[in-house]
Amino acid sequence: MPPSIQPQGKARPQRPQGAAPREDLDRTQVMPRQGQPSPGRPAAYGRGAAEGAAHRPRSRAEQAPRTQPAPAPAPQRKPRRRRPSFLRIVALLLVLVAVSLGVFAFWASSQINHVDALSGAADTPGRTYLIVGSDSRDDWDDDGTEGARTDTIMVLHKPESGPVALISIPRDSYVEIPGHSANKINASFAFGGAPLLVETVEGVTNLTIDLYLEVGFNGVADMVDAVGGVELCYDEDVSDWRSRLEWEAGCHEADGETALAFSRMRYSDPLGDIGRTQRQRQVVSAVANEALSPATLLNPFTMVGLTSAGLDAFAVSEGTGVVDLARAALDLRSGLGGDAVTGTPPIRSMGYSVAGVGSTVLLDPDLEDAFWADIAAGAFEPGETVGGVG
Repeated sequence: MPPSIQPQGKARPQRPQGAAPREDLDRTQVMPRQGQPSPGRPAAYGRGAAEGAAHRPRSRAEQAPRTQPAPAPAPQRKPRRRRPSFLRIVALLLVLVAVSLGVFAFWASSQINHVDALSGAADTPGRTYLIVGSDSRDDWDDDGTEGARTDTIMVLHKPESGPVALISIPRDSYVEIPGHSANKINASFAFGGAPLLVETVEGVTNLTIDLYLEVGFNGVADMVDAVGGVELCYDEDVSDWRSRLEWEAGCHEADGETALAFSRMRYSDPLGDIGRTQRQRQVVSAVANEALSPATLLNPFTMVGLTSAGLDAFAVSEGTGVVDLARAALDLRSGLGGDAVTGTPPIRSMGYSVAGVGSTVLLDPDLEDAFWADIAAGAFEPGETVGGVG
């Protein structure tokens, strides 16, 4: 019988010789994960492990995209109340100060007393001030002097270079008065007021006066009281009925009335007018130091009181404003400091008698012009005391 033939199923297609099994082909179509070695490229750390990882199919979990867990919600904070920054506070304060100074300057400008004084002569280098203490005899006993007189005549000069100079001209200095015969320099004030005094001083000093400042005696007392008193020193006991000064040798805190008498006293002083000039400078210096101290400048009540008293006491040349007064105050403070040149013009005689005029102070005609030229040029040493009786 014919050999039995085993039933056969459908013929399987023949795969080409050398072709890889289907399942192997399927696996080779899976793309490797990023960072894993490609199939057929051995990893540096071991070929077997790399090939196994490369040909292992990924699970569905591995194929799914990785997602980062949502961050935990930040704790709720209570809204902060916004506070003004430091710069805003500073800006506000500056605005308030600027407005206050503007109002103060406007008020001060309206209170300035002006007087026609300047001569209109050609300018000379630097800044030159004439500071005058006028004696109207108000509220004081008459001592025999008729008409207004100047008990204080000071020339303050700030040169273009060199130290500031504050020079006192004795009130009895015998000088030429324009339009009049020679006389005591303070007589020019009686003859023609501030303009004639300015012209006379310019003839003596060869310096053009840029700002005239006249201080009434009653104003001195008001200013001293406005700053709460000043310390004054004098090494002699004094009981002077003309000035009403009662003084015990030494340094004392003086009120306005005492400071006024202190600055006027001369008959009980062996140095006469020279000694009085020195005390007047001491009073002016004490008031200026108190007025420009931080305790005064930062106290609006004291500052307003002092400014009011000062403006009532002062009369200044036409065209002088608050800024000019402030600059003059700073120059005066320099003139009262330790580096200032101080003194008097060179004096030949303290008792030069002139018929019809009386006893006068004779300035040295041989040294005067050179002296004022050195003042104008700032040629003296800082802190030097100059002039005086030769």
